[in-house]
Amino acid sequence: MSEKHVIVIGHKNPDTDSVCSAICYARLKNKAENTDRYIPARCGHLNDETRFVLKTLGVEPPKYVTDVRPQVKDIEIRHTKGVESTLSVREGYRKMKEANIFTLPITDGSKVAGLVTIGDIARSSFEIYDNEILARSKTRYTSIVETLNGHVVTGDADREVTGKVVISAANPELMETYIEEGDVVILGNRYESQISAIATGAACLIVCEGEEVAKSIIKLAEASNTLIIVTPYDTYMVARMIDQSMPVSFFMREREKLTCFTMESYLEDIHDTMATKRYRDFPIEDSDGNYVGMISRRNLLGAGRKQVILMDHNEESQAVAGVKTADILEIIDHHRLGSLQTMGPLYFRGEPLGCTCTIVAEIYREKQVKIDKETAALLCSAIISDTLLFRSPTCTALDKATCEKLAEKAGINLQEYAAKMFAAAGNLKNKPAEELLHQDYKTFEAGKVRFGVGQVTSMSSEELASIENRMAEYMQEAVSREGLGMMFFMLTDILSESSIVLGAGKGAVEALVNTFGVEADGPGVYLKGVVSRKKQLVPPLIETLTEK
Repeated sequence: MSEKHVIVIGHKNPDTDSVCSAICYARLKNKAENTDRYIPARCGHLNDETRFVLKTLGVEPPKYVTDVRPQVKDIEIRHTKGVESTLSVREGYRKMKEANIFTLPITDGSKVAGLVTIGDIARSSFEIYDNEILARSKTRYTSIVETLNGHVVTGDADREVTGKVVISAANPELMETYIEEGDVVILGNRYESQISAIATGAACLIVCEGEEVAKSIIKLAEASNTLIIVTPYDTYMVARMIDQSMPVSFFMREREKLTCFTMESYLEDIHDTMATKRYRDFPIEDSDGNYVGMISRRNLLGAGRKQVILMDHNEESQAVAGVKTADILEIIDHHRLGSLQTMGPLYFRGEPLGCTCTIVAEIYREKQVKIDKETAALLCSAIISDTLLFRSPTCTALDKATCEKLAEKAGINLQEYAAKMFAAAGNLKNKPAEELLHQDYKTFEAGKVRFGVGQVTSMSSEELASIENRMAEYMQEAVSREGLGMMFFMLTDILSESSIVLGAGKGAVEALVNTFGVEADGPGVYLKGVVSRKKQLVPPLIETLTEK
């Protein structure tokens, strides 16, 4: 069995640090452990700045993961081979017994056509059928040969039964009164009976007890296009067994009546669905609708959790959906401690630095793993972004020194590259308000208050002013729609190192006024020197709201 993948993932509404730290830390883990099991991921759409970074460096965006609850693809499923719908009931039962299974998938090429269960086959044995059942079920003569352990003496067995099944127990003179054209006749080695059956237009003779068929009978059969099958069983056994040659398609539950799951289906949802169904087994299909295997309630008992490493966050409200069901192996972060609880011990590294990628670069150094040029550029880009090129109060001497070393290794001119990055994040005027709010957005809790904080940055105060009223109006609708008590939005001017902070929701603007001791200016406040959400806005707001 291959190694289990570990998802290395940042927070919702990912920023450049969240994405680059996931990519670079996954690379570090794979190099250090000589594996490829660590997979970088993101749980949101990329913003313009991050898209610019990845495109400029020629790096593929991380895998998009919206939920880390266990899925079908995370557990062992039974790869029961599908069978054709023409398979006989007897052969179907043999395959079930041999594989110790209770459900047989019936496939048409690569697609699920239906299912037949051991119960279906058992019921077929107790049903009372008339002598035309083989024709109605479209039984093929090849199945009759197989079921009766017989062999073809002459004729074409690759066709369907069209008549009724009769037993030749009367005198040959009487046979013509009940044998019709196309019938299947079960008989012995009586020469006269065999001639009479052929003469009345029987499509097939089943000769019992392995009796040899005369050459003259064979010639007559060939001339009349009559199939002759010889079986070692006696008439009684043939009469009992012949119904077992019917195709499984006659008893199967067709695809339209089945409940099928995909490899992407979440086990939590499967549990609920299975509870409402009487079936024992369910088919699994891939994303193209092709049959993969079978799953039962028993398969779900040993379902393992997905393994994840969280980057640039440690709060459940900011994490990918389903994180509570995951096995969190590590957390690498530079924010305050949040409310996330884990099932077991883990490696946690949280440092009061301006960027998670600074921590990642330190771990590269400690583990003596070489940083290549591309990785250096990714780490450098994240530090530029999170520290606003060293302007943010969260920036430390280590952030600055690390960024400068990485820039040198990557061949980056910091001032020129940073200007291009910040410009790529611009063009705020033409973006929808919803996109602006969520392109760098996190939620927090303070006491009983749950609030969200979004932020955009620009090197143009005019650009920020052009979206202020539009954002204030949109936030009034968004705060209640997202089920929050309050919502804040920072319009940060990189050059003047200041922010206009808008508030929405009951008491939001009042909270800003009380927290920062400034006067309200319409729907928000102007805060000189405040550019960091993490260090300058959220902590004092939480203190104010908690006291309230």
